[in-house]
Amino acid sequence: MKLFVKYLSVFFILCFGAFLQAQNNTEKFTVRGSVLEKDSRNPIKNVNIEVNGGSYTTTDIFGEFKIEAKKGDELIIKHQDFETVYYTIQDNERIMVLVESNDIEGSKSKSIANSKSQNKELFKSLLDSAETYLKKDAKKSLQFITDALAKSSSAKENAEVYDVIGDIYIYWKQYDLAVANYRISLQNIPSNETKLKLAKAFQLNKNYQESIQTYTSISKKDLSNWQLVSLNEGLGDVNLLTKNYKASISFYKEGLKVAETNKISAKTTDLNSKIGEAYNASGNSEVAKDYFNRSLKLANTENKLRAAEEKVKVADFQNAISNYSGEIQLRKEALKDIEKVGKEKETGLGNENALTPQKQNYKIGSAYALQGDYVNAIPYLEKSIVEADKKEDLIVQKDATRRLSDVYRDAGDYKKALSIYQEYVDLVDKVYVKKEQEISQAARFSKELIAKQNRIVSLESDRELSESKYQLTTEQTKRQQLIIYSLIGGVLLLLLTAFLMFKYIKQQRLANNLLALKTLRSQMNPHFIFNALNSVNSFIASNDERTANKYLSDFSLLMRAVLENSEEDFIPLKKEIELLELYTKLEHFRFQDKFDYTVYIDENINIEDFVIPPMLLQPYIENAVWHGLRYKKSKGHLSISIIQTQKDEITITIVDNGIGREKSKALKTKNQQKQHSKGMGNIKKRVSILNTMYKDKVDVFIDDFQDDEDTGTKVVVTLKKD
Repeated sequence: MKLFVKYLSVFFILCFGAFLQAQNNTEKFTVRGSVLEKDSRNPIKNVNIEVNGGSYTTTDIFGEFKIEAKKGDELIIKHQDFETVYYTIQDNERIMVLVESNDIEGSKSKSIANSKSQNKELFKSLLDSAETYLKKDAKKSLQFITDALAKSSSAKENAEVYDVIGDIYIYWKQYDLAVANYRISLQNIPSNETKLKLAKAFQLNKNYQESIQTYTSISKKDLSNWQLVSLNEGLGDVNLLTKNYKASISFYKEGLKVAETNKISAKTTDLNSKIGEAYNASGNSEVAKDYFNRSLKLANTENKLRAAEEKVKVADFQNAISNYSGEIQLRKEALKDIEKVGKEKETGLGNENALTPQKQNYKIGSAYALQGDYVNAIPYLEKSIVEADKKEDLIVQKDATRRLSDVYRDAGDYKKALSIYQEYVDLVDKVYVKKEQEISQAARFSKELIAKQNRIVSLESDRELSESKYQLTTEQTKRQQLIIYSLIGGVLLLLLTAFLMFKYIKQQRLANNLLALKTLRSQMNPHFIFNALNSVNSFIASNDERTANKYLSDFSLLMRAVLENSEEDFIPLKKEIELLELYTKLEHFRFQDKFDYTVYIDENINIEDFVIPPMLLQPYIENAVWHGLRYKKSKGHLSISIIQTQKDEITITIVDNGIGREKSKALKTKNQQKQHSKGMGNIKKRVSILNTMYKDKVDVFIDDFQDDEDTGTKVVVTLKKD
């Protein structure tokens, strides 16, 4: 049957809506389409489909095709029986080419063909709708998928449905569910494209060996040039994650060779950059520098957004090798590119994107600070804080505020540093609250997706059960067995999902505990800081400049140690002892007429074997001095001893012969009692969280020291080794 083109109609359904505006113009996506006879809707197979300078494929027996392309590529549709069609790709879209035939079919066959065609058109429409809402609304997208599955009439259509379901879960970071659905798709119809997606999903789910096995099972001779590059790139990614740098570099170079030969420019840029990352990770920064320079030059020939992305990546590399001047220059150029792109179109960069101005200004400020250039560091950090506050990016706002406090401290402006540090503490509290809200929302979202997945599995089982009623007896038996297996698979999938949810919630609880610890650690009692500064002031007022300088020097060392340790869950016992000795020395310096102190460390203790939560002991020493010894009429004594009681256990005892807890409580004002209660409550919370996470690793016991006029207080902290 000789065909000629009389009518060509192309139907577009946008898949990403407003999100597409943020997409990089070089990003590849899958374009689906079909070539059919106009009247009968009969498929035309073996039609040549090609993207200029890139992918190539043909239509299958159903007249359908899938091909990788990017915005601006020219799609060429060729066949011996009709004129060549040229079309410029604008979006991730479905293309339908209708070709009119000279032959006139009988009315009966036309009626059957039209009926089948209508059902197929509805299926494709539902599938297109699912892809349209893929990035906008996961629940709505899955609902369209569920409806499309109900209209599916072949294994091929089933495969396409489950392939799209996998795409949905990949985007919403439900990688385990994506793996399950890609595997179902492959069970229906094997496809190299889906195998590549499955391998990537395994990698994202951290099933690295399964990812490598899937990649290596794909026959290279059946792949398009783009797919061959993706295969080598994927193997390079997995080996990089598993620290097999030699293999990673080898695969990246193989992919780069194919990309350069076939002029796949986007991949050429990406692979040069990834080779640089691999060499840098392996410790060969000089070779890495050459590849990053190449990727940077290539990216500059593409659009501004792609150039900005690469500049940020290379800036991170410059930071890693301590070339802060090069880092600063690249980040400033990236900021200009981002600004230009924003003027040309709405980029819609979210806070999670590495290209946001607040992140780049923060990193520029940090780089200046590392150079010791505080004059230039401060404006960039302040700008980052303002932009982060405007865009409600609490994470960057918190980090930039903390860094700004450090800069003022290093510049010698301790008053300003302290003021900004308090802002940082407040931001930590806000981040903690926001994190709890995000975890709650994520849990609800995951439950809803699981419910949709169960609905899809149930629908497939019900459909198979309904179809089995019309089969012969032998077919009924086989079909019923298949349904049983499907149900078992659904139950197993549900159990697997429940297990992963449990694991996810457990991990989130751990993250919450770690964040709570950081928050509590950051709430150091400011009384000591203010009183210490007042002491310096009194020394200066009395013209005792030498004593003031000595005191201020020790105080600076203490503050630096506190700030450095504030991000750690545990620090070596040796560091904590040094910090306590310095703190106690400063307190004794101020109250020499009130008490003397001794620090005893059992010489049998191997200090290197033990770790301790930072600043766990300081509040107890502070209470001993401020609420016990300070009010004692005669000169008191503070004793700190560290003794090993068992092989894996040490006891830290803090004893004072001050006025005791009851007398101290009677002397306090209501405000002082409230502050003391908050400080002790802080310690109790920290100990409780640590014991929950590390199985009763820390124990604290507080009691009266003796039963005379000056009762005193005894604090015993028991610390167990891992």
